[in-house]
Amino acid sequence: MAIILNLETATKNCSVGIAKDGATLALNEFAGEGYTHAEKLHVFIEDVLKEAGLDFKDLKAIAVSKGPGSYTGLRIGVSAAKGLCYALNIPLIAIDTLELLARKITVDSGVIIPMIDARRMEAYTAIFDTAYTKLRETKAEIIGDNFFDDVVGTIHLVGDGAAKYHEVLPAGKFVYHENAVYPSAGEMALLSFNKYKISDTVDVAYFEPFYLKDFIAGK
Repeated sequence: MAIILNLETATKNCSVGIAKDGATLALNEFAGEGYTHAEKLHVFIEDVLKEAGLDFKDLKAIAVSKGPGSYTGLRIGVSAAKGLCYALNIPLIAIDTLELLARKITVDSGVIIPMIDARRMEAYTAIFDTAYTKLRETKAEIIGDNFFDDVVGTIHLVGDGAAKYHEVLPAGKFVYHENAVYPSAGEMALLSFNKYKISDTVDVAYFEPFYLKDFIAGK
């Protein structure tokens, strides 16, 4: 039996889930305009453990969304995950944030392009097929009229980046899934369990989030 704590903090959504053998037992999340992860994350962790009737000693691993995404959000999530792994002496699992976002929808044809807002006219993107196999590596993509002209077939867009560029991208070629805005710990349950089964873990001491772009401090 594998009890795994899943943490997703790469976007505005602070999301925490507890899962048993790939099935979510409890989930708590909040997506606000401001990043409130620092004040909510540990409260959410305690809440899901209590709801599931579990304790920290029951955890077999901790999974964290590795990015790309918000620099601050990623740092908070990874720092919390590392601290718990150290204290409990359990492994750390890293999950691709864009894959989590792609898994918010199920489609029969075309490709799925998750888009996380990277500010200005950029979004973090990747391309997945309908089975969530990554077809193209993650990039910080400049959004314009020629966005993915080389992709054949229907393009399903998900994420806050997709919502931001709705008026920029031409209608017809793109299908917008407006209910799939942020990645969630709910989609992490099966992915983290599958990685746990094959010991696909990362080094707790040296693991760093996948920022993709350098941090730029705001005023």
